[in-house]
Amino acid sequence: MKPVNTYDPGRGITLSVGASALFACLSAYTLLLAPLGGLDIFAWRVIWTAPGALALLVLRKRLPQLLELVARALREPRVGLMLVASAALLGVQLWVFLWAPLHGRMLEVSLGYFMLPLVMVLVGRYYYHERLEPLQWAAVACAAVGVAHELWATHAFSWPTLLTALGYPPYFVLRRKIHADSLVTFAVEMVLLLPVAFLEVHAGGSLALLGQHAFLAWALLPGLGVISTIALATYLKSSRLLPMALFGILGYVEPVLLVIVSVTLLGEHLGLRQLATYVPIWIAVALTALHGARLVRHSG
Repeated sequence: MKPVNTYDPGRGITLSVGASALFACLSAYTLLLAPLGGLDIFAWRVIWTAPGALALLVLRKRLPQLLELVARALREPRVGLMLVASAALLGVQLWVFLWAPLHGRMLEVSLGYFMLPLVMVLVGRYYYHERLEPLQWAAVACAAVGVAHELWATHAFSWPTLLTALGYPPYFVLRRKIHADSLVTFAVEMVLLLPVAFLEVHAGGSLALLGQHAFLAWALLPGLGVISTIALATYLKSSRLLPMALFGILGYVEPVLLVIVSVTLLGEHLGLRQLATYVPIWIAVALTALHGARLVRHSG
């Protein structure tokens, strides 16, 4: 039997859109972290995000819930295994997002992000048996057109695409099965990733590199942790406040914002081919916004 979730559409939509905006900013922020490589940035992101997540727990007085979840994990091996699995799934996604640009594979990962909301809508419809409204079906159809065009134009249906599109849905399903506070679960995941991060910092030699870049070490990397903590915690909280289908469709807000950041801040060009992909997705986002507004009004 699937767990019953208490939805709050107004708050969930606000948190989801806010998280997408922060992730879009994060893509530009990583450019400031040279000469660190992708694995180095991943490791330091985890190292600085973990204490940020724990600090948020203290500020929100959720340490008792953290202790309760740790006790559950020790008492019930199944819960402990699910936490390790969710941390591993999240870590892989954080890594591939930083690995792809350094190896010329970001286009393939981007296609995975285009496909991800569609996969999550299907999870919501067929796993959680959520009913889709006509506007949601229209949004899915428009988004599918954009994804199909991108696949036809780039032929980029590779393992990074599949990893991104198919890796997140089981992660979110697993988190719902854990049935704990989103921020608490996120903090535990970050702590579980710390050994991997420390190993990479030691093996990759970034400690010596940071000795020559004090501003990077003591300002930019902590800033990365702050942005990552707020963005991820906000995103994960929204996943518990929204039906899976609506949460999945809202995932298209981030690619739209990433396009804006790429064109305005990174100097990338948006040509006719890209527009044929993005315009249907933008229409899907507009339909989703309309559906979300109706949902909030009816639930108010």
